[in-house]
Amino acid sequence: MQGGILIIDYGSQYTQLIARKIREYNVYCEIHPYNKISLKLLKTLKPNGIILSGGPNSTLDKGSPHIPKCIKFMSKPILGICYGLQLLINANGGKIKKSISREYGHAKLKILRSSEILPKEWVDKSPNVWMSHGDSISFVPKNFRIIAKSNNNIISIVESKKEKIFGLQFHPEVHHTKYGQNLIKNFVFNICKIKHNWIIDDFIDRKIQEIKKIVKQDNVICGLSGGVDSSVTAHLLHKAIGSNLYCIFVNHGFLRKDEANEVADYYTDKFKKRFITIDASRIFFKNLKLTKDPEKKRKIIGQTFIEVFNKEAAKIDNVKFLAQGTLYPDVIESIPFFGGPTAKIKTHHNVGGLPKRMKLKIIEPLRELFKDEVREVGKKLGLDNNLIKRHPFPGPGLAIRIPGKINKKKIKLLQNIDSVYINFLKEKKLYNKIWQAFAVLLPTKSVGVMGDERTYNFCCSLRAVTSVDGMTADFYLFSKKEFTEISSRIINQVEGVNRVLYDFTSKPPGTIEWE
Repeated sequence: MQGGILIIDYGSQYTQLIARKIREYNVYCEIHPYNKISLKLLKTLKPNGIILSGGPNSTLDKGSPHIPKCIKFMSKPILGICYGLQLLINANGGKIKKSISREYGHAKLKILRSSEILPKEWVDKSPNVWMSHGDSISFVPKNFRIIAKSNNNIISIVESKKEKIFGLQFHPEVHHTKYGQNLIKNFVFNICKIKHNWIIDDFIDRKIQEIKKIVKQDNVICGLSGGVDSSVTAHLLHKAIGSNLYCIFVNHGFLRKDEANEVADYYTDKFKKRFITIDASRIFFKNLKLTKDPEKKRKIIGQTFIEVFNKEAAKIDNVKFLAQGTLYPDVIESIPFFGGPTAKIKTHHNVGGLPKRMKLKIIEPLRELFKDEVREVGKKLGLDNNLIKRHPFPGPGLAIRIPGKINKKKIKLLQNIDSVYINFLKEKKLYNKIWQAFAVLLPTKSVGVMGDERTYNFCCSLRAVTSVDGMTADFYLFSKKEFTEISSRIINQVEGVNRVLYDFTSKPPGTIEWE
């Protein structure tokens, strides 16, 4: 990175959203954990500005994360967000206290004076912002001035104009903060004076060169599921290394209805003999037969996937690499991108490296991208538009959409439910309005009445969310008419279901997937 933004991560689940907002402005940024920052790294990166993220810790706790000492030698503009603000206050001689009442959720600001970091939309207004903190400023450093307070009289924006240091008690990166993205934009362009330096075309060219340099004359196996991520990965690799790419499609038995045949037909036509289909459903079902715990499910699926791949890789000469469609949100929710302090949410089957017994090295060309950026890469590479707009589908497939034990009967039942649901969305032209939609087969049954007879069948829950990057999401609100028709279609067309529920949970506090 030369002339971009360095984001120092203190463990916030929103850190990646900061990066996403900055990239929307065609400016490059990198995220590094606070405990990995060194003067050598800073000299290599040469950032034009630094952002300190939020985090789950309190600056009042002994041993809490700190500002790396080498930062003070940078003389670059700094923006501290939430925990980052409190670090800046402490580092400059101010004081932080434990708040009597925690601020979490929506709040209104009272702007006390102008500042170059404020969006123009906030002038003479009381803007809505998103708070998430238990500590607050009790004493402002001498070289700082207060720009705004919350409706609870909590100091919410401070600045040291001379040093170009700014601090926010709220989160401008989440969409709940209205015009928060413009505040970040002001910091990037008006304060840090950065020019546009990040475009997808440059990313594609850079990755192609990186792949060529790493792979050389060796062969690469790509785990191709047919989803957006793996498809873009395969097309990017093919552009870089051509016939040195072998694509393997593993049918684990947890795909959507008729999906296995559709994927096999499409990619056999494209990659010919270098596309290999493996029906491993029997071994996956066997390994998951008695498993209820979602984390164990993911790990078993990941381990089985690797075993299948290892066996198939042995049949191909000169294979040195395994390519995966891992994305940035996958990494964030599994382990920190750079080994930082972010809390683990769940394990992703394709994150975390390979076992020592598998002699392949991992290539993850999309690892630093968000979903919408991946779609843009796919568009640039000429992928079919229907494929690019396809809803995200987890690697473990329907296995994590059946809480508790799974079996072939439950999978078939869920496949039918999912098919009716998705076809309805496409028929009503709702599919492209929704980020992700799917059904969950619940582990409970309920009493119903169908044809004047008592039934005792499964319940399913439908999920539909809107999102930009998958890191935060809101549930999609169907009309009463749409809810009624969806429910009626599922119950009438799918034998074994007599009750349809809907998930009205946003992310956070929930995740998009149930397991």
